[in-house]
Amino acid sequence: MFENNSVAKLLKIKYPIIQGGMAWVADADLAAAVSNAGGLGVIAAASMPAELLEEQIVKIRKLTDRPFAMNIMLLSDTADDALEIAVKYKVPVVTTGAGMPGKILERLKPLGTIVIPVIASTAHAERVFKQGADAVIAEGNEAGGHVGEITTMNLVPQVVDVISIPVIAAGGVADGRGMVAAFALGALGVQIGTRFVCAAESNVHINYKEKIIGANDRATVVTGRSTGHPVRGFKNKLSKEFDELEKRGALPGDLEKLGAGKLRLAVVEGDTEWGSLMAGQSAGLVKRIEPASAIIEDIISGAIAQIEKLKRFAD
Repeated sequence: MFENNSVAKLLKIKYPIIQGGMAWVADADLAAAVSNAGGLGVIAAASMPAELLEEQIVKIRKLTDRPFAMNIMLLSDTADDALEIAVKYKVPVVTTGAGMPGKILERLKPLGTIVIPVIASTAHAERVFKQGADAVIAEGNEAGGHVGEITTMNLVPQVVDVISIPVIAAGGVADGRGMVAAFALGALGVQIGTRFVCAAESNVHINYKEKIIGANDRATVVTGRSTGHPVRGFKNKLSKEFDELEKRGALPGDLEKLGAGKLRLAVVEGDTEWGSLMAGQSAGLVKRIEPASAIIEDIISGAIAQIEKLKRFAD
């Protein structure tokens, strides 16, 4: 079905499904499982020390011979180190977030690395297109983690209209219905994060996974807007404290101090009250822990079923 899909061809993968580059979540184990299942697994560099990131790159090459990606968070203090590791190990695909990827493109494009920035506006999309990006991930504010202001439903088609490289939709996609909807908007692939948190191969604490499985449609909230880097995650004591501080006019530095170390607290230690449980609005669609291969199979079979249903409707 996806033999002629431009994103699948570009990335040399079976299905145009990219696993989100989630800090503390997207490691070699999860990324390899996604790549082996026909998608594109992603290792999140985030603020990972260089030696640990190198270990992850070496590990994934032992776990899979298929393409994988590294996500570089451009605002991170370790972004330059991550770039050098991507160069050293000739990482086949790099996705970027939280900034302009000019330096990444300049260093990696001559090496043949495919560079795909995450963008949250048409202006951002146009700028990275002019800089030479191979594709973009248009991420709506339904997504978990750092978010913009525009919904996926509105962002994707407007981005499609202003650039001529492939657009990958992210934010709110967790099943075959979401994939088909993204294609209807003009996207040629999808990036999925929250559902892959609950993959069997994900090393995330079971408390975090169970929080996602038990979520409803109103389980998440956006905090930290006053910092300029808002984050979507589950409502808990931490999110309430963020809300109270913002209402009292706390300085961005105070909010950043409150958030320091809280993602690790959630992912590694399983603290669901004071940990930063980043998750998208699609959490309400995730019902079980299962292998990454089963997740991808379910998304693809669901997409095919939805397309067949639409064909019958058209007839």
